[in-house]
Amino acid sequence: MVMFWIQFVLVLGAILLGVRRGGVSLGLIGGMGVAILVLGFRAAPSEPPIAVMLIILAVVTASATLQVAGGLDYLVQLTERLLRAHPKYVTILAPLSTFFLTVCVGTGHAVYALLPVIADVALRTNIRPERPMAISSVASQMGITASPVAAAVTTFLAVASKSGYPVGLFDIIKITLPSGVIGLLVAAIWSFNRGKDLDKDPEYQDRLKDPEFRQSLDATVTTLDTKISTTAKFSVVLFFAGVLTIILLAMVPSLLPMVNGKPVPMTTVVQIVMLAFGAFIMFASNIKAKDIAHSSVFIAGMIAVVSIFGIAWMSDTFVSANKSFLIAKIGEMVKLAPWTFAIAMFCVSAFVKSQAATLTIMLPFGLALGLPIPLLLGLMPASYAYFFFCFYPSDLAAINMDRTGTTRIGKYLLNHSFMIPGLIGVGVSTVMAYLISRLAF
Repeated sequence: MVMFWIQFVLVLGAILLGVRRGGVSLGLIGGMGVAILVLGFRAAPSEPPIAVMLIILAVVTASATLQVAGGLDYLVQLTERLLRAHPKYVTILAPLSTFFLTVCVGTGHAVYALLPVIADVALRTNIRPERPMAISSVASQMGITASPVAAAVTTFLAVASKSGYPVGLFDIIKITLPSGVIGLLVAAIWSFNRGKDLDKDPEYQDRLKDPEFRQSLDATVTTLDTKISTTAKFSVVLFFAGVLTIILLAMVPSLLPMVNGKPVPMTTVVQIVMLAFGAFIMFASNIKAKDIAHSSVFIAGMIAVVSIFGIAWMSDTFVSANKSFLIAKIGEMVKLAPWTFAIAMFCVSAFVKSQAATLTIMLPFGLALGLPIPLLLGLMPASYAYFFFCFYPSDLAAINMDRTGTTRIGKYLLNHSFMIPGLIGVGVSTVMAYLISRLAF
């Protein structure tokens, strides 16, 4: 028991230290943790999450190629046209747009180009920008568990496949997509009347007395004057063709070749299709390979790969080494109240700041406790909690891009703009996913 707690403190300390230093340090320190567990405590090393890392590599490379080709700019421009056509409903339409943008491209990092547009639409309509900005940032990350090409979804698919439970890509999306939409809509409806209107906000009215502040509000932020090339539009068509190909193959496994009497696993299919369509986009757009490697989407994705490599490997090694102890001490509690596992997953995500990494850490733990795959699928939305401490890039970007200053981190750190929309969105979507999974399986 003493050795368990020593190892637990080591793992938790490595995660906290990695989060504090940021970037790839989470993966590097996780690797150091593996070395200490194996060489110092003589624990058997678990298998590193190779399948998950390869899926992220494939999807991120395709998404980065789409970004360099101008496809993301085109999607943002289409979204801006929708928002400006119906500005009074920006608090509902903006989070729906960021959610489905993530669903389509598989990464929440696509939201950055859209945030300044959302803030500008709200400001021009005299709507407090905090209302759509906070829930839009949250919704962009909620969309990850509902995307057929997101690393979190394919991570669940890989773990389920390894466990022997026959859950497919469509089985996951039919649970997470509707539950995610319901969760974000409830949070958006709550956001409709949050805070004071700009003309009644004393802080905002006081800032308006500053000529420089007033001048900063005059410039209109828009992408509508950006000319989108035909190749950029075609790159979007190609990318969505890849996504639809994955969905088709998931729904009709008979289209896949057989290997040892079984269809090629969907985890492999995602890698093949996304790399192939990334190549199609590259050739069709005639973009340079080095530009793909230097894009913001690619860099963020590679950081995620290194982080998952180290931290998930360390966590899985710890769980495997202490499996009997964990089952004996925690198993009965989780069996009596399975929903408590969602709280544990939420807490891990608040520190790890990656849904794919959270699932890679927690799903083997859940299976070790005897929790069935359908239950874990119903708790999947709880893997998003990195809004809790408000240090995630999309949240910080939302704060910086709201020129009125209404989207902010509060005086007491946790009373920030994203806390209540995040808790409502994740809480409602988790409850709905749990209920839908009970009906579906």
